[in-house]
Amino acid sequence: MHVSGLDAHRPIAGKLVIATHNPGKLAEMRGLLAPYGIDAISAGDLGLREPEETGMTFRDNARIKAEAAATASGLPAFADDSGLAVDALGGEPGIYSARWAGADKNFSRAMETIEQKLRERGATTPAQRGAQFVSALCVAWPDGHVEEFEARVEGTLVFPPRGDQGFGYDPMFLPDGHARTFGEMSSEEKHGLPPPARNQAEWSPVSRPDCAPNEKVGARSDAKPEATFADRAPNGLSHRARAFVKLAEACLERR
Repeated sequence: MHVSGLDAHRPIAGKLVIATHNPGKLAEMRGLLAPYGIDAISAGDLGLREPEETGMTFRDNARIKAEAAATASGLPAFADDSGLAVDALGGEPGIYSARWAGADKNFSRAMETIEQKLRERGATTPAQRGAQFVSALCVAWPDGHVEEFEARVEGTLVFPPRGDQGFGYDPMFLPDGHARTFGEMSSEEKHGLPPPARNQAEWSPVSRPDCAPNEKVGARSDAKPEATFADRAPNGLSHRARAFVKLAEACLERR
């Protein structure tokens, strides 16, 4: 069952499989889901194999991964398919963004390949090096129900790559209106979040195994519940952040 438009959305609750074997994506997804009290487990933790991505769009491939994980695990599954679309390259690498990095996930080599292709086409000025990061998110249930969301962010490609805080093509991507690449931004900046509170004992969740995701240690009795990602970053910055805001508004409730 595909859900879009004015159809009723299904809330996400309980355990959720994150259908990725990519450590960078897994960390981002877990961070985005944490304030909602979602018990997230990765496809890798469950020993699920990665399905062949045969779709023609980001949305197709996100659905393939989510549905495969939901069927194999018997649990709702959450998948992302995202990539870089370069204007001067006719939208490449697009859905093949990961494949350009090869089996060894060498994104330094992939960025060099993009740069070489841009130079071959004479795309040397910022105006000729426009690109978009695209993210499609899909949540699939074992009964066939599917929720899908997509977003993108515009930017310019720089070379040499700058920064080591992101993953994939982040060090090459300079989002419009910013002076630093995604690779030079912290996770909070990339997702459009405010910086973490300094007084963690009073205001922020403490990272301890005996604490629930939203539990405050030493919090004031009148402190408000932790704001969710959608509360604090309604517009987001990264493509995945913007897509996640849409998903959160439709399917997630603050716990």
